[in-house]
Amino acid sequence: MSLASHVPLLLLRLAILVVATLLAAAAADTADARQAKDGKGEVRVAGRCGAGATSKLKLKADDGRIEVEFEVEQNRSGRLWRVALVHERRVVWKGRARTTGSSGSFEVRRLVQDLPGVDVVAARAWGPGGLTCRASASLAGP
Repeated sequence: MSLASHVPLLLLRLAILVVATLLAAAAADTADARQAKDGKGEVRVAGRCGAGATSKLKLKADDGRIEVEFEVEQNRSGRLWRVALVHERRVVWKGRARTTGSSGSFEVRRLVQDLPGVDVVAARAWGPGGLTCRASASLAGP
């Protein structure tokens, strides 16, 4: 058999691999979103980062608002990151943060309005060399 006869099979295998990868990525994003079930109005999730970094997202009910804490740890002090916080598909804060201290981490804290129903908050940070961290969580209203 010639190579030309194997091309359709190779393309089919490649297409299956691409679809499987996209489905796995979508499932992982859904797994990042957690809802508070402890009755305390607080949820904490571990984010997903590229190699060499970790992230955490915490949402806490606070008198009609939600306290959002997003932390990234890279173990390298002095690195500049771009950060975005999204609440219910709207960017509520965009800015920069620099890693500090021996842990080489930064933390962004913001208060957002607690909307009726379940609030979904996502955080994303872009670091040096294209390193990316992200996390999302949901918090049920009172």
